Amino acid sequence: MPPSSPFALLPRVDRVVAHDALSEARARLGAALVTRLARETIDAARRDLRAEDGGVCPTEDQVAAATACAAAAWLGLRARRVVNATGILLHTNLGRAPLAPAAVAALADTAGAYVSLELDLATGKRGRRGAFAERALAEMSGAQDALVVNNGAAAILLVASACFGGRDVIVSRGEVVEIGGGFRISEIIARSGARLVEVGSTNRTHASDYARALESCTAPAAILRVHQANFRQVGFVGRPSITELSDLARASGALLVDDQGSGARGDLADLGLAGEPLARAALDAGADAVTFSTDKLLGGPQGGVIVGRTSLVSLARRDPLARALRLGRLALVALEATLEGWLSRGESAIPVLSRARLGEAVQRSRALRWRTELEAAGIDCEIVATRGEMGGGSQPGEGIASAALRLASRAPHDLAARLRACDPAVLVRIEDGAILVDALAIAEAEERELVVALLAVLVGDRVG
Repeated sequence: MPPSSPFALLPRVDRVVAHDALSEARARLGAALVTRLARETIDAARRDLRAEDGGVCPTEDQVAAATACAAAAWLGLRARRVVNATGILLHTNLGRAPLAPAAVAALADTAGAYVSLELDLATGKRGRRGAFAERALAEMSGAQDALVVNNGAAAILLVASACFGGRDVIVSRGEVVEIGGGFRISEIIARSGARLVEVGSTNRTHASDYARALESCTAPAAILRVHQANFRQVGFVGRPSITELSDLARASGALLVDDQGSGARGDLADLGLAGEPLARAALDAGADAVTFSTDKLLGGPQGGVIVGRTSLVSLARRDPLARALRLGRLALVALEATLEGWLSRGESAIPVLSRARLGEAVQRSRALRWRTELEAAGIDCEIVATRGEMGGGSQPGEGIASAALRLASRAPHDLAARLRACDPAVLVRIEDGAILVDALAIAEAEERELVVALLAVLVGDRVG
């Protein structure tokens, strides 16, 4: 006798879980989670049947396929490797700077082992976490001391907590900025318990503005100078130099803290990227402390740095927040290897800077090799000159000479989505209705994978 209700035809959970279509999901996510996903899929089908009078019950194969899609969505949340063809070197959504080979080797050597993270091997007693990194950063910046934390935002938060609490912090109105993720300077100062005192105007702030604020403040803690890292003001603009601010701060007993952001080590004027601030220059000009990120122009893993006078850095080190914001062991291992590369080889040890310096002619020759393979498969494309970006809040509005493959497409967004679905994923940019595959940020070792992915997607596109 046939069932009296379509609900009776819904497949059993155990049979769906055991379906061949879910073998990979079971292997990667485990039977318990796949069972839950299968149950949720069946429950959704049951709701649909209730909502649709006379609806058709899905088959076991259909439910298994829907469950496999749910499992794939779960797995899609994992971070995985991407070929960065966007033309943005420090792409925040892609982890900013790619690690140097020495940092990758250090991670491979230590990731599955115990590490002398807080042990002095010479004495066998407890040591200080990050001692090498902090000594190296102090040496490289000319600072008395340094402290590493888990990102650039944490560095300024820790300084604010340790040094600004309950007092006035003077910031130019043109520097009360918001960076990615909703991180606002005004909110960080408020969280520290300090009071934000804005001076000047959006486009111009004078030394006299700071001087008046210092005179009127009942308890001045600091002048905070913030680098306009992710935007640029041009035209009728101006602000005092670090030296001018240092003289004002010293005369009133206030601190001068310079939040620089990018962690640049040298002048990038030859790339057309002049003006990125340097920690050493700020400290030499009288700043008490400088904060910056380690995963931008320093070329390391995510982290943040405070460099400056020993008294100020020591306050930050003793603050209760310091433990909560400390750098994890894997990031610290990678950072130490990156800094050793800087000390021994300089900029040449840093992949992101090496790629920035290849030049348009080299990038064009690389793109020409890719075009040759695509054209051999019947894919039409052209090579165009482009202006890539440093990205990551460094040098906004500036560009780096590069070259790209330009692929015309009737559905560029769909094509970009299918490239993102490749393994490894390929991330491109869309410009004027066409796909651009920019060579700037692509490593030499990734070129073969890039061409394979392009052929797999574009040949299917042409046949279809």
